[in-house]
Amino acid sequence: MKPDAVSEPLINLAEIAEIELFILKRVKELTSGEHASAFKGLGFNFVGVRDWEAGDRVSSIDWAQSSLTNFSPMITREFEQPSNATVLAVADASLSTRCGTHGTRIAAAIARSVAVIGLSAVFFQDLFGLLTFGDDFHQIAAVRPRIGRPHVIHCLDRYQELSGADTSAMAGDFGTTIATHLRRTALVPVISDFLFADAERVISELSRLNAFHDVFLILVDVRFAYDLPDVRAGWVEIFDVETGDTRILSRRELQQLTSRIGEWQEHIERLARDADLDAVRVGLDRWEMETTLVNFVAERRLRKLDVGA
Repeated sequence: MKPDAVSEPLINLAEIAEIELFILKRVKELTSGEHASAFKGLGFNFVGVRDWEAGDRVSSIDWAQSSLTNFSPMITREFEQPSNATVLAVADASLSTRCGTHGTRIAAAIARSVAVIGLSAVFFQDLFGLLTFGDDFHQIAAVRPRIGRPHVIHCLDRYQELSGADTSAMAGDFGTTIATHLRRTALVPVISDFLFADAERVISELSRLNAFHDVFLILVDVRFAYDLPDVRAGWVEIFDVETGDTRILSRRELQQLTSRIGEWQEHIERLARDADLDAVRVGLDRWEMETTLVNFVAERRLRKLDVGA
């Protein structure tokens, strides 16, 4: 298993459009005649102006104000739309996610999960944002929550750019880092393969965050990335792309990697349940993944609407 040096898109616009159509059809089936309306608010409220950022609509540019700065920077009008919830996707962008086999990277499955969560938020007119983290669960980058499909695509582009990025930032309390980006109660899906050593600490931090926000785990089933071809050598040297460490494995240990990964992720699910955190596992099958995530997120979201109705 090795990082893919070729910069290919993790998810393209055609796939995003297919996901969007699937969500529209599936969520309409779930909402038809059984739930209170998911949409509220009287429109958009003007809250001020700021420098233009990638992902902003061209229609929001304040040309008169921009002319005063000689269009460097561009000035955009900022609006706030009443929404039902804030969704902050917390996605693993560590170096190991750029690894994979048979032309498929772990990061591609994470990006697809982000797309499903983000486009589901668009359907419900929810604010959607992205927080990416690397090795030792330190923050790499953040995109503040906003409403709209273009913003979701911007978040996906940011994940594509930052996936596998290395940084020397110090690790801290993971739950506290997430909480600093949230001003009100939010849905917080944490998307990762969860192949980290200090699992109990991280799950404990997320459990504390769950006391104030709705935190749940999306475990990307990465057994495919460790399903390696049989080798004739009795001993094999492996390299950790995140730590730079090397280790010698026997041929038998190498063949057991796939089952050990599955056992570890089952262990993570048990830790999550013990910490009162919901967890859902997704694999490479795109339709199965999308169906699982759309049903999980929509039903969770609609239950909250029913309670508040």
